[in-house]
Amino acid sequence: MQEYIQRRVIDICEYILESHATVRQAAQVFQVSKSTVHKDMTERLPSLNKQLAREIKAILEYNKAERHLRGGEATRRKYKDLQKQSAQ
Repeated sequence: MQEYIQRRVIDICEYILESHATVRQAAQVFQVSKSTVHKDMTERLPSLNKQLAREIKAILEYNKAERHLRGGEATRRKYKDLQKQSAQ
């Protein structure tokens, strides 16, 4: 694995551990695709640091379990905003 990829993997890992960010949020911060973040965390990180990989896996599983709630909240806000605009 090339050095810049290793550095990116560790940087993204540290960011997710500190902020409990989702894959989408991390991808946006590091300006890479969601697929890249996911591959970095699930395939590349275990070869670099197994303990960090376990910690990241727990965060990613939590975020995945909660995503239906975040999606519902975003939809609720969207329609609430549209409702306000149409009332004006």
